[in-house]
Amino acid sequence: MTVPRRPRLRPLAAALCLAVLALSSCANPPDAERPAAGSASAGDINKEAGLQRLRTERVDAIAAQVPRAVRDRGTLEIVTFAGLAPPLSFYATDNKTVIGMEPDLGRLVADVLGLKPRLHTVSWENMFVGLDSGKYDVAIANITDTEERKRTYDFASYRQDKVAFEGLKGSGLRVREPRDVAGLTVAVHPGTNQEKLITQWSAENERAGRKPSEIKFYQAQSDVYLALRSGRVDLYLGSNPSVAYHVADAGQTEVVGTYSGAGAGREGWIAATTRKDNGLAVPLAGAINALIDDGVYGKAVARWHLTEEAVTRSRINPPGLP
Repeated sequence: MTVPRRPRLRPLAAALCLAVLALSSCANPPDAERPAAGSASAGDINKEAGLQRLRTERVDAIAAQVPRAVRDRGTLEIVTFAGLAPPLSFYATDNKTVIGMEPDLGRLVADVLGLKPRLHTVSWENMFVGLDSGKYDVAIANITDTEERKRTYDFASYRQDKVAFEGLKGSGLRVREPRDVAGLTVAVHPGTNQEKLITQWSAENERAGRKPSEIKFYQAQSDVYLALRSGRVDLYLGSNPSVAYHVADAGQTEVVGTYSGAGAGREGWIAATTRKDNGLAVPLAGAINALIDDGVYGKAVARWHLTEEAVTRSRINPPGLP
């Protein structure tokens, strides 16, 4: 999709952190999207509530594509998952202001569309309930594009999907394939791509005559790490950015394996998610591509140390997980 060029941006009021700690990388996939592993160094990420917001300007040609009902309302109702961890979406040091890559991107998209951003944080399942009812326009919440979800939602990709296994330091665990989790207890958030992956691996182990994994479900990130530290679970399977950040921040755990969220030999995408056929997918992708073209998207991902998961183009409903 061709995105109109737009005026140069106003200079940003604050300097942005551009250092990136790369964990790994992989070859370029088709259609100009560039996957690689996420990265995060906790020490130099600004967690203050007064963190300077990244903002940009309206692009009239893209704003005109927004459905009239949304334009007339004047707001973009953005929802994110309350249980996400840094650097995706989390509470600042005041314990009430939501900051992170996902809120930044939501506000920037709203700016391009000429709408006032209104950010909501809810539980995972209530994000989708709100999308289905029309309460929220778009979820920007580390949601993986899947073929099953495409029956109900449209997607505009904005990041590569990669997951990571986290274990206690000194555990000796290393995860490269399903046999490595046989008989282990693994924590995941319910309803996520990670749950699907570990369920498939556990079933594969059973078919091969190995012990299945015991899968434990947690909503709150704090409960996951309490279970890991206490030994109630052996591993946590989560999004690579959040796991990498926690490892750098807490110092008690380590990444013991990374894996494409799409599975072996596939590429997966994290995408802005909206109710199917509501007319928002095209302007959402257009807004993301406008941000990419003018460089502010690059500043946003660099600020949260996610440059190595950046994409060079947003696509509407790219091939999703089967």
